[in-house]
Amino acid sequence: MTPEPTPSTAAPAVPAAPEVFNNRIFAIKTTSKQERTVADNILKAIETKATDIKVTSIIVPNELQGYVLVETPEQRNRIEQLVEMVAHARALAKGQTTLAEVGHFLIPKPVVAGIDEGTIVELIAGPFKGEKAVVKRVDSAKEEITVELYESVVPIPITVRGDNVRVVDKNVDQ
Repeated sequence: MTPEPTPSTAAPAVPAAPEVFNNRIFAIKTTSKQERTVADNILKAIETKATDIKVTSIIVPNELQGYVLVETPEQRNRIEQLVEMVAHARALAKGQTTLAEVGHFLIPKPVVAGIDEGTIVELIAGPFKGEKAVVKRVDSAKEEITVELYESVVPIPITVRGDNVRVVDKNVDQ
């Protein structure tokens, strides 16, 4: 007669394989300048249980005007139903995309991107608001730029945040 295995000597249970999500990313064409409204309407339809369509995420990138990206485990025909019930949503773009193709929309761009030394900018905040200045140094890590006022008699370097300036003219030779 063999002894019965005790719970401590029994083989440990193998954990179940993790559930794999096969989410798709679809592009919904919208009315011009209504991208945020479409995203809000999709969110409202899901939260109020007006639809049983599952949506994992909604992306409204500024660089992609006229489109809203929707991540979902649903099939294409279900997303077409969602487009029909949401105001300002016009159509579903053909095909689907991957996260690798839209991943660059998820990475924030630095505020000082596109501002180089020698660029003429206008200060839009602070004590020198409205003054034009020439960029002397760009610090991308801190998102700050050092400028000298354009029409000042004595050149005084001023360090301002990158979002406190507006580019007026690029490629100015020093």
